[in-house]
Amino acid sequence: MSESEKERLETLEKYKKYSNPSLARLFKITGSDRIEWRSRGSIIRDTKGKKLIDCLGGYGVFNLGHSHPQVIKAVREQLRRMPLSSKALLNKPLADLSELLAKVTPGDLQYSFIANSGAEAVEGALKLARAYSGKPKIISALNSFHGKTLGALSCSGRDIYKKPFKPLLADFVQVPFGKIKALEKEMTEDTAAVILEVIQGEGGIIIPPPDYLPDVRRLCNKKGIILILDEIQTGLGRCGKMFACEHLQVTPDIMTLAKSLGGGVMPIGAFIAKPSLWKPFLDNPLIHTSTFGGNPLACAAAIATIKTIKEENLPQRAKESGTYLLSRLSSLHQRYPEVIAQVRGMGLLIGIELTKEGLGGVILPEMLKRGVLIAYTLNNPKVIRFEPPLIITLEQINLVLKAFEESLEVAKGIVGRM
Repeated sequence: MSESEKERLETLEKYKKYSNPSLARLFKITGSDRIEWRSRGSIIRDTKGKKLIDCLGGYGVFNLGHSHPQVIKAVREQLRRMPLSSKALLNKPLADLSELLAKVTPGDLQYSFIANSGAEAVEGALKLARAYSGKPKIISALNSFHGKTLGALSCSGRDIYKKPFKPLLADFVQVPFGKIKALEKEMTEDTAAVILEVIQGEGGIIIPPPDYLPDVRRLCNKKGIILILDEIQTGLGRCGKMFACEHLQVTPDIMTLAKSLGGGVMPIGAFIAKPSLWKPFLDNPLIHTSTFGGNPLACAAAIATIKTIKEENLPQRAKESGTYLLSRLSSLHQRYPEVIAQVRGMGLLIGIELTKEGLGGVILPEMLKRGVLIAYTLNNPKVIRFEPPLIITLEQINLVLKAFEESLEVAKGIVGRM
């Protein structure tokens, strides 16, 4: 037995005994029971040196790809100076990042709270909305995904993740995504905020009608309700603009960010709000805090990330690569209608809805065999996501498409027996 095979089996056994036995079984069934060892750009290598084209992108984390040199350099420089903040003195990287976020986000979003994750960003946004408005009710969308902490889970829209933890927080209601009349019906005098994804990511890459978010913005303005847009997965170039809401010229009152904000190197999240909403935090600057939130290492990574996205014009690159990939995938849809029900997406956030749920369990291992890493969406296992780094090359995209077509051939031979 080779040393790498021994390491793989030992790691799998430790998952079974000490971490997550069910996840270990799932990894084994899908052929994902490899150890990821090195990564650079759009490529992940396992302990045997085998390459995988990353067409999943860490569910939106790796917009810059893996180990981007500019982000690594910024983190190393900050590590030599001061890894963590004392929290008792001024933190320059935090201040610099907050200024940068105010400059790159749309409209008059200005004040930022820097957290550690997307779920924390959502929690903070919900707290700010309730504190500012003095009202309890939060409206979100069915099939949405905002995180798995208790508050974020309360406004997420799939019961399988919510049921074991009920009762969740009170005064949270869900309405169908993209249905403006259903949303308006739930807007009452005690409504503090509406929280929505611009595109439902984990829900299956669901794009609402083009007039939906502008109508939501109009209704929120009319009724004095705070609009929170979750750009945790769609932001920072993923959908062909710096933020997906810019496609619709809609500015939220609060925006949440995370995932790719850390450049694929550090965990970080943030919520950014208009100045008028920040009053509860001005009245009591310690009302919402985090020991590790806004730490210098994560802030340095985020600053380098934003600068690199702008310097390399990655939103435009995502738009061009996404247009090509979507077109090619649509052609495969025409050729394999018994396997693919629909192809949809924006930029490099693309979903392929399959005709049967079990087909994902066929296609994903076949793609792995051919050196491509993909996954399905969390709220809809019938939808496979293509969410590669924004730096993916045309040559790599073509290799992914070749592997996908071969995998569809295998699925086509099975679908009739399912």
